[in-house]
Amino acid sequence: MAAGDADSDVVTKDELEAEAARLADEVRRAAPAGHAAVIALSGDLGSGKTTFAQAFARALGIEAHVTSPTFVIEKRYPVPQAGKHAFRTFVHVDAYRLDDPKELAQLGWHGTIDDPSNIVLIEWADKVASLLPDDAYRIALAFRDERTRTLTYGD
Repeated sequence: MAAGDADSDVVTKDELEAEAARLADEVRRAAPAGHAAVIALSGDLGSGKTTFAQAFARALGIEAHVTSPTFVIEKRYPVPQAGKHAFRTFVHVDAYRLDDPKELAQLGWHGTIDDPSNIVLIEWADKVASLLPDDAYRIALAFRDERTRTLTYGD
């Protein structure tokens, strides 16, 4: 399934992780010009957002244990310079605790997404949808059962 497709796939955890790795590779090859690449994840608790983020980070070569930054809102990880991509920092954002998009803006969001050396993955992106760039990769995840999730790319 390619980014931008409006189709849904039912995936296991292994397939979800493989899709995250595939997307990381795609984003590295097709980085937007002039600003950060943004991956916007939405879905209820337990839908697989953090699992997707962890697999995405591993695919970027990040060896640190990636956890959801629920209480600190944002964590930054250096991206190893493997390959020809220009990304130097993986920015992992969790908007779960935010009540208003202005709160993320006050934390320097615009500077973060204006920097083309950043690759940003935001969990609970629907809470700050008005701040997302038009070309963000939007992915909705849904809990289906204990072993599977539904993954949908959107516009």
